[in-house]
Amino acid sequence: MAPLFYGLCTLTALFCASLLLRAYRRSRYKLLLWGGVCFLGLTLNNALLVVDKMIFPDFDLFTWRLVTALAAMLILLYGIIFDAE
Repeated sequence: MAPLFYGLCTLTALFCASLLLRAYRRSRYKLLLWGGVCFLGLTLNNALLVVDKMIFPDFDLFTWRLVTALAAMLILLYGIIFDAE
């Protein structure tokens, strides 16, 4: 059952990223761009979780997952703090 939930989380993050980036393309509101890029990073994080737990269970990708999640959140934080309109 866990692979199903991991996959659904990955697809949900990808869906959120696509909605945010599509809205950015229409409105050119910068916070939508930063949110979309953040969710792309979270999609990568969830994809690494699937690879870590399902495909290569003996290989530890925990550090890489943390780094991608941190990078995604820092991108969003940068957008919130420094790119205010």
